[in-house]
Amino acid sequence: MKKIALIPARYGATRFPGKMMAKLGGKAVILRTYESAVNTGVFDEVMVVTDSELIYNEIVSNGGKAVMSKKEHECGTDRIAEAAEDMDADIVVNVQGDEPFTQKEPLEKLLKVFEGEEGKKVQVASLMQELHDEASIADPNYVKVAVDKQFNALFFSRSVIPYPRNKDIKSIYYEHIGIYAFRKQTLLDFTKLEPTPLELAEKVECLRYLENGIPMKMVSTSYMGVEIDTPEDLEKAAKYL
Repeated sequence: MKKIALIPARYGATRFPGKMMAKLGGKAVILRTYESAVNTGVFDEVMVVTDSELIYNEIVSNGGKAVMSKKEHECGTDRIAEAAEDMDADIVVNVQGDEPFTQKEPLEKLLKVFEGEEGKKVQVASLMQELHDEASIADPNYVKVAVDKQFNALFFSRSVIPYPRNKDIKSIYYEHIGIYAFRKQTLLDFTKLEPTPLELAEKVECLRYLENGIPMKMVSTSYMGVEIDTPEDLEKAAKYL
């Protein structure tokens, strides 16, 4: 299988405008993310897909690969689908531009679910990690996911799921890590689906799959990186360098 990583990166961001170009240890966040994805060694090609000349120039001037997206897009998946349409690939991985500490092991586990006879059934997969801190579990900036016994996603929410009504049961809370792997056709088909009610209510794009009856395989990882959503996250990330 030919595996490529596409990193959607827009300059504007509601909570932290310009975060992709914010400096993290002297390098832009988006450049660190690109370099981390390349350094995993699991992809045949890595490319940033952006609407910003600033971001494009940052990647290209540092020897990386980038492409300008031709349209305005509501979500990163739509942005990378535009770039992927004419690319030779079997599996396309959406690596979030604000994940500067992308690691090899979680990506290997993610790609492995597409292998073998069982893997032929998988159309889209994503990562999750256990949350233990009560403040993070309650924080709507952390998207939680509930899964079935086969680790297919049942629901994604910014609310606490499951709700711990029964205090005698120890609930496991998973945070959704926004790294997706798609079969190429599944990615292209996504762009034809209209945003769905639950997606719009939660502002969580992967609900569009579930609302259209498309299973999403979840892969558990112990990865505890930092997603740069706020200036405070940038300060946390600096401690990882």
